[in-house]
Amino acid sequence: MDDVQSEVGTTRKVPVEQLRLDRHNPRLVDSTTGATEEAIIAQLHSSAQLGELLHSISTNGYLDIEPLVAVAAPEGDALVVLEGNRRLATLRLLREPDLVRRIASLKQITITIPEFTDAVRPTFEHVTVYQVASREGTRPFIGFKHINGAAKWSAYAKARFAADWYREGEVGIDRIASALGDGHGTIKRMVSAVYVLEQAVREDLFDIEDRYTPKFSFAHLYVALSHSQYLEHLGLAQPWPPDEPRPDPVPAEKLDCLRDVLLWIYGSTEGNVPPAVRTVNPDIKQLGEVLPHAEARELLAAGYALRQAHAATEPMDRRFLVSLLQARSAIRDAAGSLRAYDGQDESLLDITEDVKATSDSVYQNMLGKRREAAGRGG
Repeated sequence: MDDVQSEVGTTRKVPVEQLRLDRHNPRLVDSTTGATEEAIIAQLHSSAQLGELLHSISTNGYLDIEPLVAVAAPEGDALVVLEGNRRLATLRLLREPDLVRRIASLKQITITIPEFTDAVRPTFEHVTVYQVASREGTRPFIGFKHINGAAKWSAYAKARFAADWYREGEVGIDRIASALGDGHGTIKRMVSAVYVLEQAVREDLFDIEDRYTPKFSFAHLYVALSHSQYLEHLGLAQPWPPDEPRPDPVPAEKLDCLRDVLLWIYGSTEGNVPPAVRTVNPDIKQLGEVLPHAEARELLAAGYALRQAHAATEPMDRRFLVSLLQARSAIRDAAGSLRAYDGQDESLLDITEDVKATSDSVYQNMLGKRREAAGRGG
């Protein structure tokens, strides 16, 4: 491959060792120019189900039916694979036992490599590649295949792909939406949500790799930013997003709010903070209703559950009524289970005494307020 540029527009067999993984692959949750091969393959293994592909190729050999799509690497002596990174990563794992050991050591991820016979080993050596002149020319094909085709990406991969295409400045949202077979408004919201997330990462407010759960649920943020409470809390103009999405949309004075929102949505492994949000519905809606209320936000910040913080958003009289009804229901449940008490555990009597004292105090206070109200009425 002395002159890879001369091969543009051709389809040919290429040795696997001359192929490079794409560090800007939208499948990667944390894609940076300096990402190591080990980090890229570890992410692909976690997010793109390489296990199934490993089993298939080790059993049947590499079925060289659909060409990889690649572009010349900057250094000029290799090709960067734009389409087919899962297949390339799988072949490298099968070919390079030391790579598997390095991933286990550096990323604490154990990848099980199935056994394979000498008969299939030769299929790991060369693959068919179609070489293109630039990344830009492949976007309509790759985007449609993974966004509306059979090999669908995650929501975050779709959004990053659209945002990367848009930021190149060559085409507008309408053209991208048309090429991807999606609506203008959907693509615009995706791009804008990516810009919010990238701003948080750039400002060291959030680390995607520090999220509490293994799966990165980009849809949580995407849906949140469709609610007016989040937009107001983050200082984003309404209606939002604007016709021309732009980087760093959250005002500087609202960055602390952005940090808190992302912590409540995604949690933190390092801080051992579980996310307040578990599912899009109803949790994203409830968190949005918490944001305008300082008391409710303080409860979340103190580690209370979203349900408890959300209860603080209700009017005081409503909260009092609900608390009374819940207390009555709980004490009736206890009464129904009284036969389980054998008279031996004195601590249960202490608890019951405390319940009675609290109940008597509430009742006496309510009687006093009732007399005051009656006196004012007279």
